[in-house]
Amino acid sequence: MSEAEIRTTVAAILAELESHGSERNRQGMARYGIETANAYGVSQAVLKPMARPYRRNHALALALWKTGKHEARHLAGLIDDPKLVTPGQMDAWASGFDSWDIVDGVSFNLFDKTAHADAKIREWARDEREFVRRAAFSMIAGRTVHAKKLPDETFLPYLRLIEASATDNRNFVRKAVNWALRQIGKRSLALHEPALALAERLAASDDRAARWIGRDAVRELTDEKQLERLAARAAR
Repeated sequence: MSEAEIRTTVAAILAELESHGSERNRQGMARYGIETANAYGVSQAVLKPMARPYRRNHALALALWKTGKHEARHLAGLIDDPKLVTPGQMDAWASGFDSWDIVDGVSFNLFDKTAHADAKIREWARDEREFVRRAAFSMIAGRTVHAKKLPDETFLPYLRLIEASATDNRNFVRKAVNWALRQIGKRSLALHEPALALAERLAASDDRAARWIGRDAVRELTDEKQLERLAARAAR
């Protein structure tokens, strides 16, 4: 795409997003803690089909992100090419995170598939910014699902990051830490044991955030259906 084509496409996409916008949806988003100042109120059911014609369009993704529009940024995360994403781009986008759903959409759908995911997970897990730290654990959750060829040992060091951030009581961080822990424990039988051990240790903590993370993870990781699924996977 030429620069002129990108500008035209961005304008057309924004117009389409506006046409699908809904004040009712915006109000619903706000109830779930989503930032709506720059949102049209477009559902994910609309956004995903919109993204399909533009898959792996890096230049368009960058242009959509620059608009600052909430749904345009969701589309940017859905269409960008992870092979072309740079560490600088990841840092720039992370600095612009202003809503948990954008964090998760970009981290789970794009950043976790880049060659820089592991380095950014380790870096951002120590970052004091709430949404940036959340992005680290959203990426961990994404990698457990998408990086099927990685050996289980890859995910063991993430348990240390989870334990280190388990006492962060900020809502958007603790929920992502919990998500990452549960996803690691559900990836395989080999990871289930150390993840459950950590969950049980956190559940017994005197810290409120750690205790919530641990108890919730223990509940899911000891669920009979989860255990049956892991056993069946191991038997294949």
